[in-house]
Amino acid sequence: MINITLPDGSVRQYESGTTALQIAQSISEGLARNVLAAKVNGEVWDATRPITADAYIVLLTINDAEGKSTLWHSSAHLMAEAIEVLYPGTKFGIGPPIENGFYYDIDLGGKIISNEDFKKIEDKMLELARQGNTYFRKEIPKKDAVAYFKEKGDEYKLDLLEGLEDGNITFYEQGNFTDLCRGPHIPNTGFIKAVKLMNVAGAYWRGDEKNKMLTRLYAITFTKQKDLTDYLTLLEEAKKRDHRKLGKELELFAFSEKVGMGLPLWLPKGAALRERLVQFLQKAQIKSGYLPVVTPHIGNKNLYITSGHYEKYGADSFQPIRTPHEGEEFFLKPMNCPHHCEIYKSSPKSYKDLPVRYAEFGTVYRYEQAGELHGLTRVRGFTQDDAHLFCRPDQVKEEFCKVIDLVLYVFKALNFHDYTAQISLRDPGNKSKYIGSDENWHLAEQAIIESAKEKELTTVVELGEAAFYGPKLDFMVKDAIGRKWQLGTIQVDYNLPERFELEYTGSDNQKHRPVMIHRAPFGSLERFIAVLIEHCAGKFPLWLSPEQVTILPISEKYNNYAKKVLELLKNYDIRGLVDERNEKIGKKIRDTELQKVPYMLVVGEKEESENKVSVRKQGEGDLGSFDIEQFAQMITSEIESLKS
Repeated sequence: MINITLPDGSVRQYESGTTALQIAQSISEGLARNVLAAKVNGEVWDATRPITADAYIVLLTINDAEGKSTLWHSSAHLMAEAIEVLYPGTKFGIGPPIENGFYYDIDLGGKIISNEDFKKIEDKMLELARQGNTYFRKEIPKKDAVAYFKEKGDEYKLDLLEGLEDGNITFYEQGNFTDLCRGPHIPNTGFIKAVKLMNVAGAYWRGDEKNKMLTRLYAITFTKQKDLTDYLTLLEEAKKRDHRKLGKELELFAFSEKVGMGLPLWLPKGAALRERLVQFLQKAQIKSGYLPVVTPHIGNKNLYITSGHYEKYGADSFQPIRTPHEGEEFFLKPMNCPHHCEIYKSSPKSYKDLPVRYAEFGTVYRYEQAGELHGLTRVRGFTQDDAHLFCRPDQVKEEFCKVIDLVLYVFKALNFHDYTAQISLRDPGNKSKYIGSDENWHLAEQAIIESAKEKELTTVVELGEAAFYGPKLDFMVKDAIGRKWQLGTIQVDYNLPERFELEYTGSDNQKHRPVMIHRAPFGSLERFIAVLIEHCAGKFPLWLSPEQVTILPISEKYNNYAKKVLELLKNYDIRGLVDERNEKIGKKIRDTELQKVPYMLVVGEKEESENKVSVRKQGEGDLGSFDIEQFAQMITSEIESLKS
């Protein structure tokens, strides 16, 4: 018998060789009908794979990220089977799941697939899916695997086999299709009920332009037709909210090939919005006892060797900057934390000085691959709202809780109400990815778990998602159309203080190591603003909007009065402009609506004679006539309530 521990902490006994699917059936037939795969001791397995030792298992459905990924991986095999039927002689490269759906790289031998062919491929996939064919896993000797693909004449699978060791090779079969694959897969094709091919593109084999160009087919599947319908509706809404589209329309940021890929240029309106976010957080940080610091954009190579960043990220960084001095090398700063460690070290510290909280809006640089760059969400130069807290071990939990409070304050002010805190721990099965002792990792992980519990956060635990130097609490935020984003992170680190030999003098007059807490409520300004744009569809909170009011004179005759109104509003720190164009008032209103300015103030003869303004609210229409002071006070009160 083996002991199976479930997520609720209960332990059940089963015979050795029992599968996750059988465990699900013992709990509920309804549950079993929805189980796509299982996480066994942190590793995702086929739900039909025998479990032969004590294990902690999580049953995965379409509602879990790993469940979706398994469904889409299996769907890639189903699509390959359909392609093989419709286009005999096709050779297959790789077919992985991706963030939304999957793709398969294929060599059609000169044939072409276009959008017009999508329907017949979808129909064939559904036809095969309805057969309910089982996904069979089979371990196979390397020589047999090589012989199989030599007979098929598939040089791509043979290329993949070269990098695999004998005894570690598996095939998966379903219906009439066999593929080289590690898995895992869903129990059978019958789970796939809805199919949509999304796109066709070209892709070099292995991503190398020296190799042959293959056809890459993108698709997505679901276990219910309704889920596909909802997803396609979401895609349409996401297109309207795309931060790249809205950023251009609202004149917030731009990119230039001459400046360089992945290096955003902030236009005046975007720079003003960004600066207000910075000031908002700086004000909150000063209240919380943070000390502002500034560090250079580059650092000596030895700094990053000491921190461990060079070992982990050196190959993916920008090339080093070599000076005329022999052997001297600098790197564009990939992280702010090593610099802050050196600031801490610049003067002796006593236990009475701690905690010390250093904060910096520091710009860092990382060489992302060109194909991975995406608007503001994936760039090569970005600014982190970085802070590093150095504290005594007995202060860690209190400081961590205070940082959680700050993150939640930011979310509330920006209308992010739906979030989950992800406790990201190291992978117990692969500790080589991390630095530091088991004891320090245990202390850090316990501090995070206890703090999240004390703050009554809704949490999920993810093994293997920790930073290389310590565990972290990542805030996963759901936006207005239901997408999840990782915004805000807090990390506990016993390792960098060790590597930099940081010290403080304790009450016992002995030297001790401080504990370091990394935190960034925004994460990076670029990514945060991208998510914010899409969350609010460009209709920023009033306190953050680049222009809070636009004053619309009904004719040129009232331009001077409009300017007078604007000057009066400036006394209340209300931002705005006057639309002096010689256009009809209807066009001015429509244009201002498109610019998503929160308030429009229409002025004409009546308003000038009564020293008033006619107020329209974006998306709501006419609110009536207001005294200028009355309107200013209303705006000021609204801003304060939004930020409180």
